[in-house]
Amino acid sequence: MHNPDTYYQRSEVSNSDLTALKEVLYPRQQFGDKEKAFRIGSIVDAMISEKQRVDFLNMTIDGQPIDPEEFLFCRELQRALRSEARRDPFLEMVLEKADTQCVMVNRDQRFNNGGFEFTLDTRCKWDWWLSAPRFGGDLKTINVETDAEFENAIDFFDWDRSRAWYMDIANSNQDFIYAISKKNFRVFKKYIKRGDEIYTRGREKYEDLAFKYWCLVI
Repeated sequence: MHNPDTYYQRSEVSNSDLTALKEVLYPRQQFGDKEKAFRIGSIVDAMISEKQRVDFLNMTIDGQPIDPEEFLFCRELQRALRSEARRDPFLEMVLEKADTQCVMVNRDQRFNNGGFEFTLDTRCKWDWWLSAPRFGGDLKTINVETDAEFENAIDFFDWDRSRAWYMDIANSNQDFIYAISKKNFRVFKKYIKRGDEIYTRGREKYEDLAFKYWCLVI
């Protein structure tokens, strides 16, 4: 599935760039079908936040046919989130009012690594951005069934790092994650505030990788 968006062709440093560097510096065994997981996540993202790309009747995205089994599975994930929104007023508001796939750039963002200061041009792309209160959040699909597994996933997949990265680019004080289980269609949620455990841990992660990126790539 080809996304015509040019976001990934931009030159600023993204959280994905930090992930790529981490995979080079600290390789670890991969479990499951990573390509399929990315593909499912991309389809669900399009269904929820970029509907103009999706032909639901013909099961295509950007005019390209999607495997019917995967498309219908992703449709169930989308419906699970919609069903959750009927019980969750905040999520309902996000789905109705948030800007989607919102790109932000921060020129000469300042970093500090043990007293050493440096700058990077940075970027991020929000799944959801609420312009009035000036904060946003992220949508995920995940293979978990319990709250404990979800909490572990936030650390394991470095979602804490991505949320701190996004918050600091936007200078926002709060953030959120909604994650749809691919196992039982349960919707997990996490609300984050500047200075809390998740933000602090995520910022420590990105400051370390940003310094290594500055040393090795820039």
